[in-house]
Amino acid sequence: MSGKHTPVGGPLFTRMFAIALVFAGIGVWVLARRFMSGLGAVSNMSDGYPWGIWITYDVLVGTAIGCGGYAMALLVYIFNKGQYHPLVRSAVMTSLFGYALAGFSIFVDIGRYWNMFNIFKPSLMNFNSVLLEVALCIATYVVILFLEFTPAFIEGAKGPDASKGYNKIMFILVAIGVLLPTMHQSSLGTLMVISGDKLSPLWQSGLLPFYNVLTAILMGYGIVIFESYLSALAFKRPFETPILKKLAGVIPALLVVYLVVRWADLLMRGALGSAFTGVPALMFWVENILMVLALAMIAPAAKRASGKNLCLGAFVLLLGCAVLKFNMYIVGFNPGQGWRYFPSVPEIMVTLAIVAIEILAYLIFVKKLPVLPAPEHV
Repeated sequence: MSGKHTPVGGPLFTRMFAIALVFAGIGVWVLARRFMSGLGAVSNMSDGYPWGIWITYDVLVGTAIGCGGYAMALLVYIFNKGQYHPLVRSAVMTSLFGYALAGFSIFVDIGRYWNMFNIFKPSLMNFNSVLLEVALCIATYVVILFLEFTPAFIEGAKGPDASKGYNKIMFILVAIGVLLPTMHQSSLGTLMVISGDKLSPLWQSGLLPFYNVLTAILMGYGIVIFESYLSALAFKRPFETPILKKLAGVIPALLVVYLVVRWADLLMRGALGSAFTGVPALMFWVENILMVLALAMIAPAAKRASGKNLCLGAFVLLLGCAVLKFNMYIVGFNPGQGWRYFPSVPEIMVTLAIVAIEILAYLIFVKKLPVLPAPEHV
């Protein structure tokens, strides 16, 4: 990575920075109420719906978006596609933000948050729990991501060649960093498998772990393309269209695999009858139309090397995968007994604050640290 990345520079306090700071401040105020008065003061969660938008977006969607580093590591280090190497550092940074804030969201979401650290006590560990594996993996992965991103801190402080010695241990970090997301992303799917009949047959499947891993990889590639294009616009940098075109070429095959397996699974289980009644059915079609639309947009855009169309296609892909995860965890879930859930305004504001904090951190890091590829490597 050395010598291929440079700080963007420029003033830190911009209009975007100020807007993000306002939303972050509102979120902090809501969180103060949450920690002083409990979950009920700010949340519509209940015994029927013990998780809501904080878990579904901030954790399930957030960690999948944070799989950019994981997805790029698969390409660069596992499949030896070195031409994508300049994109790895920014992808790792995005992953670090996504996973760190997902871990914080779990802390916010737990009613007795002071007991959260019990998961690290062997005497209190429940080794039959899917959530234990998810919690330990995410906590470990945040540390691994920080260590993977450390060369940027070193180079920012001491110069572009200062991190060369660090690269000697990078292969160990990469190996662990590929293993951990595979484990916990599949387990996040397993969590809904054990919900049984409470989850609509449109999503209840033994293949949920597979779907969750594959869509996390797709979202990882999608966020790399989306972030690269937007950063080029925001910072008036050259578009990374040639390398993004090659990266986008990986997506259609994965999307086809997902769609073929998904629909074959539905047909084999006889679940398509549920696709024509109720709100879950509507959201099922929204989810699948977005997936097909993303395929129709990205496949030709990759051949024509259209940066704008690649960005739009990546956004639709991210949206489609996000809708799938909301469907899996909230829309398709019915605990019975008349339970209902819709996020409260404070819940939504905390989620927006999480996004705002990621934007603030992104602006600080790319302007002060060597994160984005130097122009000659774009």
